[in-house]
Amino acid sequence: MLFPVIMAGGSGSRLWPLSRQLNPKQFLALADAQLSMLQATIQRLDGLDVGLPRLICNEQHRFLAAEQLRQLGLEQANILLEPVGRNTAPAIALAALQAIEDAEDPILLVLAADHLIQDVAAFHASIQTALPLAADGKLVTFGIVPTHPETGYGYIEQGASVGEGGYAVNRFVEKPGLATARDYLGCGNYFWNSGMFMFHASRYLQELERFQPAILSACRAALAGGEQDMHFTRVDPDAFAACPDDSIDYAVMEPLCNSAEGSSADAVMVPLDAGWSDIGSWSALWDVSAKDAEGNVFKGDVLGHNTRNSYVHADSRLVATVGVEDLVIVETKDAVLVAHKDCVQDVKKIVERLKADDRQEHVNNREVYRPWGMYDSIDNGYRYQVKRITVQPGAKLSVQMHHHRAEHWIVVSGTAKVTNGEKTYLVTENQSTYIPIGQVHALENPGVIPLELIEVQSGSYLGEDDIVRFEDLYGRV
Repeated sequence: MLFPVIMAGGSGSRLWPLSRQLNPKQFLALADAQLSMLQATIQRLDGLDVGLPRLICNEQHRFLAAEQLRQLGLEQANILLEPVGRNTAPAIALAALQAIEDAEDPILLVLAADHLIQDVAAFHASIQTALPLAADGKLVTFGIVPTHPETGYGYIEQGASVGEGGYAVNRFVEKPGLATARDYLGCGNYFWNSGMFMFHASRYLQELERFQPAILSACRAALAGGEQDMHFTRVDPDAFAACPDDSIDYAVMEPLCNSAEGSSADAVMVPLDAGWSDIGSWSALWDVSAKDAEGNVFKGDVLGHNTRNSYVHADSRLVATVGVEDLVIVETKDAVLVAHKDCVQDVKKIVERLKADDRQEHVNNREVYRPWGMYDSIDNGYRYQVKRITVQPGAKLSVQMHHHRAEHWIVVSGTAKVTNGEKTYLVTENQSTYIPIGQVHALENPGVIPLELIEVQSGSYLGEDDIVRFEDLYGRV
């Protein structure tokens, strides 16, 4: 049986404004209208002999991840929380250490949560090819059969045949220039580096201890000093922050290929030709999407006239295009991106400007998801803010108070159970209630349908950090 380890980190800059720091692309439905990229990654495992996936994500994404696992019926799956990002080598080390605690020495299948694979049967075939190699102690990576001279990916040089369907890795190559990428494509023995791996947990830890003992030591300390919180594993933040920041390629795979000790055939590549993409830009998403007769991809309420080879995404309103070509247009409730398809790699420059200007449009969408539901900041001005709040059936916000704002709640649909100081009462449709500044309060949905309400905040400071929590179902006190 394989034990999937799914890495779900990411900052959300390359697919801005749809992807944000607190809602990056792995949690978005991009190539699939129904499933997020994380959910599609998990569903792709159907048909393989695998255990429950072990997810690794940032602390601030924990409730997004848990909700998306719940939607797939995987509430029991463990989620490893990283207090800070330390790249893939430490993340996989945490998963490997924990996996050995839970089982004798499982074979791990390490996947990224934000990759697209269109040919699932071919993906499964490559997994089956890799399995006996990993069982034999090899550290297996998957090399993507290249389709064009791509300069945005690292490459793997194929070596001699190792077993049936596997090849020794001669070397890993950094992202090349265009001329070199063309040479690689012509050679036929260079593959894109997918960032997917398979190996026994103990074999990875053995090589990590050989090449990067400081990473392994820090991860052991972080896991030993951590705690289990429902299905979340929280590692010791100080120990993990002290861990070196390094990728599995630099920390293990490249040194393994170049090591004088043992055979370079310990690092093995299995080719994967399965319609793979990391959807690393808007143009990459256009490439893999179904297009109309004019080469356009339209998502949402879009009207195009004399428009060709463009990607247009309308999130909340009508977007109309006239006489344009090779553009990416992405509309959300709080931002609009217009870019030429050839320049979409520079979207991250806009995100950098937003950060430098201390703006918030790169942090979150206007709609913000919480473990109890979501809210949409629909209006704001001097000393006031208006939100539309949705509370899922049976969910409850924390028992809390605010130092600087009062709140009016108007129920639109459903029933609210309100704690307001010493009083607890129900508020139903078309009724309202008032929470004064400094009053301890809570909001709960006791019903079986979602609770929808409008919240009007007023006061001298309306930031989300003006919350003092006394009790919380989700461990946020």
